[in-house]
Amino acid sequence: MKTETYNIKGEKAGTLELPDRIFGVEWNAALVKQVYDGEMANKRRPWAHAMTRGEVSGGGRKPWRQKGTGRARHGSTRSPLWVGGGKAHGPRNERDYSVKINKKMKRGALFSLLSKKLKEKELVLVDNFGLARPKTKEVFSVFKNLRDKGNVYRIGEKGGKALLAIPREEKVLRASRNLPNVSYVEPRNLNVAGVLHNKYLLLDRSGVEELAKTYKAKESTK
Repeated sequence: MKTETYNIKGEKAGTLELPDRIFGVEWNAALVKQVYDGEMANKRRPWAHAMTRGEVSGGGRKPWRQKGTGRARHGSTRSPLWVGGGKAHGPRNERDYSVKINKKMKRGALFSLLSKKLKEKELVLVDNFGLARPKTKEVFSVFKNLRDKGNVYRIGEKGGKALLAIPREEKVLRASRNLPNVSYVEPRNLNVAGVLHNKYLLLDRSGVEELAKTYKAKESTK
């Protein structure tokens, strides 16, 4: 399928042929949700940690004798019943939240999401995202031009967060760091969570080629 492309001035530069196997897939909300939940679970780290009665300090002896005091029987001040005692059934940092995501599922969810972005005009294609200098204002001007001349509503602003996916380029990487509503990722590292967390996805010709090459290579080695 052919799609219009823009230059860094925000003007229409021509068309680009996109592979149907990546950008022409039907929307599958259930698959996207399943893969998204898996990716977020794999990022989760168990910080909360409560000490059990075997880890808290104190309680080396029985607080009082078993019988004759009129009080309840206790064997240690480390008991969860005591202030300063161990926690019963508390959170532990040994817990593993990670889940397995099949490659076919991950690929299918990403393709479905990219196709939906293209259909809803939230996928912006730039002919060549080249910068003369690694300056933040250079990247800012590109997004400003796309907003003004390309009619891409609020891209790169609050409410229009953008994910810039082009092959690794140090100038672009350094220049985009200071823009709060722009994120950078290499096309081969695109994932469902990253695309969903941004309203717009911006690719250039080399990014589309890298994306097609990456998944063609993965499909041939499975």
